[in-house]
Amino acid sequence: MNLAQFRNGALALAVLAMMASPADLHAQDQPQWRHAIGVLEPPKLPADFKRLPYVNPDAPRQGELRLADEGTYDSFNPLADKGNPAAGVGIVFDTLLKQSEDEIGVSYGLLAEALSFPEDRSSVTFRLRAEAKWADGKPVTPDDVVFSFQSAKANSNVLANYYRHVTSAEKTGERDVTFRFDEKNNKELPAIVGDFPILPKHWYEGKDTKGVARDISKGSLEPPMGSGPYKIASFQAGSTIRYELRDDYWGKDLPINIGQNNFRVISYTYFADYDVALEAFRAGQIDYRQENSSSRWATRYDFDAVKDGRVKREALKNEFRAKGVMQAYVPNLRRDQFKDARVREALNYAYDFEDLNKNLAFGGLNRVDSFFWGTDLAAKGLPQGKELEILNGLKDKVPARVFTEPYTNPVNGDPQKVRDNLRKAVELFKQAGWELKGNRMVNAKTGQQMSFEILLNSPSMERTVLPYVASLKKIGIDARIRTVDSSQYVNRVRSFDFDMIFGVWAQTMNPGNEQAGYWGSEAANQTGSRNLAGIADPAVDQIIRLIITAPTREDQVAAVHALDRVLLANHFVIPMFYSGETRIAYWSKLVRPDPLPEYGIGFPALWWAK
Repeated sequence: MNLAQFRNGALALAVLAMMASPADLHAQDQPQWRHAIGVLEPPKLPADFKRLPYVNPDAPRQGELRLADEGTYDSFNPLADKGNPAAGVGIVFDTLLKQSEDEIGVSYGLLAEALSFPEDRSSVTFRLRAEAKWADGKPVTPDDVVFSFQSAKANSNVLANYYRHVTSAEKTGERDVTFRFDEKNNKELPAIVGDFPILPKHWYEGKDTKGVARDISKGSLEPPMGSGPYKIASFQAGSTIRYELRDDYWGKDLPINIGQNNFRVISYTYFADYDVALEAFRAGQIDYRQENSSSRWATRYDFDAVKDGRVKREALKNEFRAKGVMQAYVPNLRRDQFKDARVREALNYAYDFEDLNKNLAFGGLNRVDSFFWGTDLAAKGLPQGKELEILNGLKDKVPARVFTEPYTNPVNGDPQKVRDNLRKAVELFKQAGWELKGNRMVNAKTGQQMSFEILLNSPSMERTVLPYVASLKKIGIDARIRTVDSSQYVNRVRSFDFDMIFGVWAQTMNPGNEQAGYWGSEAANQTGSRNLAGIADPAVDQIIRLIITAPTREDQVAAVHALDRVLLANHFVIPMFYSGETRIAYWSKLVRPDPLPEYGIGFPALWWAK
């Protein structure tokens, strides 16, 4: 090899590598093991942290926490779409990672003592803790992780879509399991594969007490074995369930768990609707309640126990510091009458939020005007900079108004505005091929009346919907409410068997792969997906890819703004309202950490009983 060859940069690097010692080369090949992962920012806590900063390490482990849920349940299987999972069943199982409530997009090892991934994030390897055990004393193994992941993708359309870029999970060492991805530089993938519950392969491949082979693909009411802090102690199918803290829980002394899982018993009772559950809470039969109705919050919490301090009320903003929300009426675009965007826009003009807020919610609500409402990820003003570049590249695929009009909802508030907005709704219907004949809005070609059903799962929601139904009838639309039990509702929503429903999407400050499941074309006809509206739009698909593959935070935010703007301009949903705070009431026997974590309320894991 002569001197001229050394002047060639590639050859010079090759020679330098050849000259490196075997020890140096071995060191270069070794993975970098990490105790935590941050998607947006590096983890704050070092590898030798003693506990999370927002817990009470001296919290007593005692007492029972009595909670309520609505409807019913028929399964303890957390990885299958079949059945309606029991409330709280996740506390029976551990996950590979556990998220911090004090940091955005940061997770620390739980079942995994460490993780490693290459610079291009084309895979991630988790090393399981040697001490991790199932309730029967057997170790948690890579085979359990592989089994759980494969079961999740095979039996849950939601999880299959969420993890669609994860091509495989395989055992790569005695305690190592590696997930491989079909794309590189997706910063979120190494973190989100640590989120799903890990189930025991040997248990699910065995037989139940009746000698019948278990089937992970189906719902089941056999109490499962887990590796988590609680076990199912007793239950009454569809009605109650009681979890007990495991004294032999392998992870109770881990730094990530110190100060958590403090109730000896957590029990759930199911009620027919929220109003019945509220009465049980007022009577002292339920210990904690999160209130989702502004009118109930304003009028139904004036009982003696509140006045004398035995029940505490709080409205907390913690969870919304890092969470955007879209709550909306969701028209099913799989139905012909909703395919035209002008029809969907007209339905928004017929929605009188101001009247509802004044008369039913006592002014306690805010109108949602973004799919990332309440955060800096919400699009504002007109597009500029990188966002404008993205939209210009899609100019022939997005509504022209995204370049000229910031999105705003129609505003009512007085009789004249209501009349003007209803006239605008009628005009939009006319442009879309519908006309008002007499007191009926009919298709100009077929003469068929505009007619649809708003599907609900609780009678307590009807009072919120009735004013909208009345408004729609003013312009000749035959809108009807249909309330069904929770099991029927779940099944109908999973199979997209509805005209219109309520939809709620919670967004983190790190939007990523889940966006494809919310709005992507592939998810539009995947049974059980969160693309409830049935959106199948090429521009939306392209922007989602830009979000997922964004090389910098600036690029990601620009793409999210563009997505928000395009979703709004297409009027895929009729935005409703949200309070922007978590409203809770609880009997004073319960104690919470003070202060709470920055981005959560830590319930129930961080709370304890006196």
